[in-house]
Amino acid sequence: MRRKIPESTLPKLNRSQMITSEGLQKLREEHDHLWRVERPDVTAKVTWAASLGDRSENADYHYNKKRLREIDSRLRYLRKCIDDFKVINYHPNQEGIVKFGAWVEIKNEEKGLQKRFRLVGYEELKSNKDYISMDSPMAKALLDKTVGDEAIVKTKMGDFVWEILKIEYDK
Repeated sequence: MRRKIPESTLPKLNRSQMITSEGLQKLREEHDHLWRVERPDVTAKVTWAASLGDRSENADYHYNKKRLREIDSRLRYLRKCIDDFKVINYHPNQEGIVKFGAWVEIKNEEKGLQKRFRLVGYEELKSNKDYISMDSPMAKALLDKTVGDEAIVKTKMGDFVWEILKIEYDK
């Protein structure tokens, strides 16, 4: 059986500590849901399963105890994140330039590909498939570019040239 390694023991990656106000709100909502709904529910299940007697062969007890540890671990992580993240809001000076929070539409003539995505912080990635991390090679190549500029993205498979078609911000 494979054990999940707690995030607190993982090596620190060079992740930006930036987040959108919407992203921070989602983290707060997740924290609130875990704390007010899931944790009390699982705690009640653990208490009930423990009251049945012999815990050594009690699957309900072991499963819910494990789930409670996962919830507590996530709560600790969310508390730390919420305190450490810096909310980056739109500013009119960003207009027309690729910065944090921008929706960018790009195309690659060579491959015949066109993509649209938003540059966000790492913790926001799981909430939307159209988001990419500010720390990704693509985002780093696009930063500070304007419409019509070309960005060269360096990958293990080679360099790819993307033309910026459109830049928008949620205001």
